[in-house]
Amino acid sequence: MTLWQDARALNTIANGLMMVAFAGLLLTSFWWLAHRPVFDLEAIEIGPVPGRELEHVSVEALRAAHLDEFRGNFFTVDLDRVREAFEDAPWVRRAQVRRVWPNRLLVALEEHRPLAQWGDGRFVNTFGELFRVNPDEVDERASLLAFAGPEGTQGIVTRRYAELTEQLKPLAVKPHKVALSERQAWSAQLDNGITLLIGRDEGVAVNDRIARWVAVHPTVQARLNERTEVVDLRYPNGFAVRAPGVLEQEGNERSGRSERGSRELSRRP
Repeated sequence: MTLWQDARALNTIANGLMMVAFAGLLLTSFWWLAHRPVFDLEAIEIGPVPGRELEHVSVEALRAAHLDEFRGNFFTVDLDRVREAFEDAPWVRRAQVRRVWPNRLLVALEEHRPLAQWGDGRFVNTFGELFRVNPDEVDERASLLAFAGPEGTQGIVTRRYAELTEQLKPLAVKPHKVALSERQAWSAQLDNGITLLIGRDEGVAVNDRIARWVAVHPTVQARLNERTEVVDLRYPNGFAVRAPGVLEQEGNERSGRSERGSRELSRRP
């Protein structure tokens, strides 16, 4: 029996051809409908993400810059390209883009919130991310925190700042500067002028060193009449406090004695 004599096979082929033709008709109809002028992009609505405000981004300037840049219509516009274009704008940390029927785009922007100035002049936002803007546009730049560290460590430095802030609450002070050296050693300057030499996060953990000092700091301050300049925490079982003309060691680690609570007071040369 030949193919032309097999009624079932012929029906199967005919059904398949009809399905292909129908699919082609649907695609052609959709293409024709999608390119009707009613779906051409006519507006880009720009605003802040819910719960935030835009303080530095000019909505009108962004709209004017991008309205004619994106070609296509409601169906064909590349949302990823739109998002990337807005996120390239100064002060924009994140952009959310969605279609609004039948011919609009809705763009919700989140601005960078400066937390600190990085060592190279860039800024660190509240998420521990670096960004670059005109320094003259940063409100109250002089009151920002100061962070420093090797390239790519801004997130680590920001987390260390948050940990220090929490640990120092009993003393009613906050870190104003936090730095990580190339050798991974930590240091910080507090808003009361005291400098902390914390050292590397090995042996005794950084958090444990801070906690040890916080526990006895009020007593040491009273003894030195609040003249502390530098607190050196880079000891395995104690710390040293430097005040004008005075060095006080807590633990005597330099002489090899590790007994907690022992003290040695000596005059600087």
